[in-house]
Amino acid sequence: MYQMKNCLLLVSVLFSSALYSCNTNTSVSENSQWRGEKRNGVYNETGLLKAWAADGPELLWSFEGLGAGFTSAAVSGEKIYITGLTDDRLMLYVLDLHGKMLNKKDVGKERDENFPGPRSTVCVNDGKLYIFNALGNFYCLDKATLNPVWEKNLLTDFDGRNIMWGLTESPLIVDDKIFLTPGGVENNMIALNKNTGALIWSSPGTGMPSTYCSPLYIGDQSIPMVVTWFEGVKQDKINENTLTAFNAETGEMLWSILQPSENDINPNIPIYSDGMIFSTTGYRGGSRLYRLKDGGKTAELLWKNDDLDNQMGSAIRIGDYIYSSGHFNNNWFCVDWKTGETKYKVQDIGRCNTVTADGMLYCYSERGTMHLVKPNPEKFEPVSSFKVTLGTDQHWAHTVIHQGVMYIRHGDALMAYKIK
Repeated sequence: MYQMKNCLLLVSVLFSSALYSCNTNTSVSENSQWRGEKRNGVYNETGLLKAWAADGPELLWSFEGLGAGFTSAAVSGEKIYITGLTDDRLMLYVLDLHGKMLNKKDVGKERDENFPGPRSTVCVNDGKLYIFNALGNFYCLDKATLNPVWEKNLLTDFDGRNIMWGLTESPLIVDDKIFLTPGGVENNMIALNKNTGALIWSSPGTGMPSTYCSPLYIGDQSIPMVVTWFEGVKQDKINENTLTAFNAETGEMLWSILQPSENDINPNIPIYSDGMIFSTTGYRGGSRLYRLKDGGKTAELLWKNDDLDNQMGSAIRIGDYIYSSGHFNNNWFCVDWKTGETKYKVQDIGRCNTVTADGMLYCYSERGTMHLVKPNPEKFEPVSSFKVTLGTDQHWAHTVIHQGVMYIRHGDALMAYKIK
């Protein structure tokens, strides 16, 4: 009897562990996210390499032929979903974890001028794929068959406004809601039912266009909220852009804070931690830290740092420090989270998008070099680097780390490197 009880306990533990390992948020819900589970660039991996060989980690496989585009890989279960441009068509590719193409689908028309190709990473959620394109089309597909379930267009269905380089946001899904930014005067931000596409709420918000930012959900305040960027009125060559929060349940605009810069391009998703929101934007927009008050109804400025002005590579918080590259101020920064003080800045790696896993920083530079950096608030501490030689055009797609594999997308090519 004692042995049987032990066996039953072991089976129970193994079964529970299997359930946990299959779901990054420890629930049965499937919800892949751009830049990780909390959209903050943190990948919860362990046992990763702390240094690479001189020519980089082992390249497990590469897939070429995606076409132009800047989307990251969406890895869910045993499959990878990624989009690219062929002629003027948005193509969805489904690969297995060994880089073999399992399926390919023409989803619809896509932007094919001025940095052509899709910008928004696929979201895999509870048996469906959600895809947004630069022309305002939002597609919901059945994951198993790739057949369409429903479709909306933010420009025609919600009187939205497109922007210079095309609408850009990776779908945010929380429970049954999808949050999107048409940027219209009346339908400034909306929430749709993820199963049917039906409108749940619409908010006039700021009445200004969107600004290339993917929204962030904050659920630990008394008011659950969605935060994103909007364009502002241009005065004397300065754009009065705003960081804006909405009640996630009702759409009520809670607050809107000015963070001006010399352009209306603000692609960086904010970083949220412990009741505080960090935002950074390029074109000399600098960085700010705000504290939420009154359960999220208001926000107050804690500090600003005008030097760190990341345009679209995002920042990483590790402990009490922020690590990020600048834009006009083309340096690599370490900034104190509590005070905003710049601990140091160096010119070693230039502009890059950055993620973190297992205590290391992965910095993919616009120059096409992937850097492995040890976070250190006292000094810049690079460990390894290698040149990304496959692919085409700009090195702008954000890096993904999943089950010991690092996925780098460079235009036409997706590469998988063994880092464990």
